[in-house]
Amino acid sequence: MDIRKISGQFFVAPQISEADLAAVKAQGIQSIICNRPDGEGADQPTFEELARTAGMLGLDMRYIPVSGGMVLDADVYNFAAELDALRKPVLAYCRTGTRSATLWSLAQATNMPLADILSATKAAGYDMNGVVRRIANGGTTPVGQADASYEVVIVGAGASGIAVAASLKARKPDLKIAVIDPADAHYYQPGWTMVGGGIFEAEDTVRTMGSLIPKGVHWLKAAVAACEPEKDALILDGCRVVKYKRLVVCPGLKLDWVGVEGLVETLGRNGVTSNYRYDLAPYTWELVSGMKSGRAIFTQPPMPIKCAGAPQKAIYLSADHWTRQGVINDIDIGFHNAGGVLFGVKDYVPALQSYVDKYQIGLNFFNNLVAIDGPGKKAWFDVAKPDAPVERVQVDFDMIHVTPPQCAPDFIAVSPLADAAGWVDVDQATLRHKTFENIWSLGDVMNAPNAKTAAAARKQAPVVADNIVADINGRAPVSQYDGYGSCPLTVERGKIVLAEFGYGGTLQPSFPNWLIDGTKPSRLAWLLKEKILPPVYWKAMLKGREWLAEPEKLTAR
Repeated sequence: MDIRKISGQFFVAPQISEADLAAVKAQGIQSIICNRPDGEGADQPTFEELARTAGMLGLDMRYIPVSGGMVLDADVYNFAAELDALRKPVLAYCRTGTRSATLWSLAQATNMPLADILSATKAAGYDMNGVVRRIANGGTTPVGQADASYEVVIVGAGASGIAVAASLKARKPDLKIAVIDPADAHYYQPGWTMVGGGIFEAEDTVRTMGSLIPKGVHWLKAAVAACEPEKDALILDGCRVVKYKRLVVCPGLKLDWVGVEGLVETLGRNGVTSNYRYDLAPYTWELVSGMKSGRAIFTQPPMPIKCAGAPQKAIYLSADHWTRQGVINDIDIGFHNAGGVLFGVKDYVPALQSYVDKYQIGLNFFNNLVAIDGPGKKAWFDVAKPDAPVERVQVDFDMIHVTPPQCAPDFIAVSPLADAAGWVDVDQATLRHKTFENIWSLGDVMNAPNAKTAAAARKQAPVVADNIVADINGRAPVSQYDGYGSCPLTVERGKIVLAEFGYGGTLQPSFPNWLIDGTKPSRLAWLLKEKILPPVYWKAMLKGREWLAEPEKLTAR
């Protein structure tokens, strides 16, 4: 255990364990603050586990979780309040101790000279130079001073962010644009279903981020800590301030793995997998290809989720493999869906139901996964049928494919950009923010009632680009998004039900019925998914080439 003294009444440490708590008590510590969010690491004890043992030892314990690089002003306020109220001395910890040292430094900004704060943290092995300006500003973010400013700033370099940057550059080559994203890699996420089905290799779904940022677009490799739309400013990690004239918000959504008790600890082992993560999709295929008998269960959480058909795709491709291997009758397949229908657009249900019957899949509606014991091979679901009390049921498994709960990123959910549910609040046609007229959003993070898919982003990017250019030219919005989304449902190897629909579940097929009837399984649709869509993604959508994605002109409403 590595406890470091910051002051006579405050200490910092990297991650501690239950076994460390007695030693903490023996050193005279009276209270502990946890600054590490649960589920950040696979070997990390939860706050509740530590707090239970700490309480038995007479230690007070508080939970103020802070994501790496995202110490918000509100976090500092809460930390200072707890630090003042708790019995002294206090120990704070996170993964390395840096977040805790940063919180202390900012909390002391009005109580101690800057030099003393830097000296105390440096002596403990923590460098606070990255937040010096913030400490000097009384511990709060100095949004009035910009480190950089751009005509357009795009938050997120996923499918939406790079596509809209490329579309903007195609329209106005001289536009000064910055894309903000901390990731080194960019993933073609629609391919992960195929990886889990043994069709694609995982490495074929990834490119380096630097190779995809459009020429002439500035890449700020950082995380956004907070949004200040009233001041046209973004706060990045390290307290850097970026100003903008127009903002595009598309950081994607957050996969809430910790929303299922016990899931983080067992992912990637004990038969627990998910195609929603690059590193886990190959494990899905390992489990499927090695399974000869037993129980396989597949889960779907409450909406909204990215690609609502993905949980079913995993089932059908797995069941098709087991059918081809002649073991399907020895495997009990269950689909546990928190919703009440097989698919949200009724026109596609008959085709999907025929495969449910073919593979003998047990349908369990209103079943929401809440806890899992990987080593024990047990899962628990809350069953919330209409007009009935919630019942918790236990299901044993040999393999389980989990679709995690999903929500807006934390920095969005707590910002002025969000609606009551945490999503960016936009006009569903123009994709312009309802309150802040110089802000647009697209992709998974905004609240328009469309399917959250890459195909939707492909249609949204030109609309946002058109409307931003119109705004720059002093005009009203000129293009509208009709809610288009596509979900190629891989019902067997070689056949796909190509679901294409817009707002309200209106069918929006891209091809004539005689070529591809989206309500029926199609080999041509499989060819589209396997051979055509990946190149369209990499070579067209991310390059500003808007094939089959020309913006629809805005009509009077």
